[in-house]
Amino acid sequence: MKPLKIAKKTLNWGARTYIMGILNATPDSFSGDGLYAQNAQNALAQAKDFVAFGADILDVGGESTRPGSAPVDADEEMRRVIPIIRAIAEHLPQTIISIDTYKAKVAEAALNAGAHIVNDVWGLRADPELASVISAFSCPVILMHNRSNPASVEVREKLGNAYQGAEYANLLEEVKAELLESVEIGTQAGVTRETMILDPGIGFGKTVPQNLELNNRLDEIREMGFPLLLGPSRKSFIGYTLDLPADERVEGTAASVAIGIARGADIIRVHDVKEMVRVARMTDALVRK
Repeated sequence: MKPLKIAKKTLNWGARTYIMGILNATPDSFSGDGLYAQNAQNALAQAKDFVAFGADILDVGGESTRPGSAPVDADEEMRRVIPIIRAIAEHLPQTIISIDTYKAKVAEAALNAGAHIVNDVWGLRADPELASVISAFSCPVILMHNRSNPASVEVREKLGNAYQGAEYANLLEEVKAELLESVEIGTQAGVTRETMILDPGIGFGKTVPQNLELNNRLDEIREMGFPLLLGPSRKSFIGYTLDLPADERVEGTAASVAIGIARGADIIRVHDVKEMVRVARMTDALVRK
């Protein structure tokens, strides 16, 4: 795979694992870290810490994907994220910024404000205009696999909410096929394959055993020939496996990240940046030439 130039940086796929730190500009994040919606300076302080810890990318999101969360309209989402993106772009100009949205209007405003990547949890399926916005800006896009059904949510005390799994006759083959459908939507709009990054969608429309299987068989997704992002951080499949709430899942996240890197993940999207940078560096030392 060709290296990907983003802003002032070049991502050399396979050389090392890149770290994406999560900045949730939401009041209802499942992980308990949605602290920044009202204050861009708080988010900037967190962003500076993440960069100091070793984050390569900062992923700013203004709508929770927590199972059972209420949707947010584009104007409110922009009100939450645009001041943060502008602050990061001004004060951390060497850092890659990702906008976590599936809405074309939000993506366009974020890219104009200084974001470099669009991270779409619906793989270009939710807003028919988003692929055209990405093409117009010639920016990279993260395409996530997602079979979540908002009406199908399981709630357990302490462990939080989780999407119930969808039906799969063949988990890996169907995830791969649906990711390729997202790739095709992008190419039809003029987005180049070299700027696409795939995310298998851990936690989105999969059961706990399916999430574990997908994490462990990530190399089969990697064989599709695209860079891969893995986002297991603090998710419910870890909580259900270890019987732990979101704020006690750092070790489970570390195990998921280490196996993911060993199976070919290029980017890991995490809340606990300092700890996961160390996990990634150690895993890289073990498995990368």
